[in-house]
Amino acid sequence: MSELVISLDPDTRQSLLDLADAQDRAPEEVVREAVRRHLHQERTVVRVVAERLARRHADLLRRLGE
Repeated sequence: MSELVISLDPDTRQSLLDLADAQDRAPEEVVREAVRRHLHQERTVVRVVAERLARRHADLLRRLGE
């Protein structure tokens, strides 16, 4: 696993620490889960948009592939 250092403003850092404490987890675990969830959501959005564009331009894509 590689390391990534991010800066948080004091309020966000305290909120993270409070949440981690309430969940009896390390702050790093909370952040890793949040990043994974965010990436999954963004991949889903990108896939949906790509599929919509592919359907909208299917004829052009077919002709380009010929």
